[in-house]
Amino acid sequence: MEAEAARFIGAGLAAIGMIGAGLGVGNVWSSYFQAIARNPAAKEDIGPSVFIGFAVTEAIALFALIIGLIALYG
Repeated sequence: MEAEAARFIGAGLAAIGMIGAGLGVGNVWSSYFQAIARNPAAKEDIGPSVFIGFAVTEAIALFALIIGLIALYG
């Protein structure tokens, strides 16, 4: 019984990483839109960097999800 409770606690703690990743994705897109609003001509220059930053930040959320699932079902 105690091991099952520990698994649930571990999965919940792993979900905290998904909260941080959500905040990070919001910051990436917010900064992108602010940069485009200030200088629309720079859209082509900063576009690839934004997508790389988005992908790396989203990967953190996927890692947290996988760790949480491993804690629950592993």
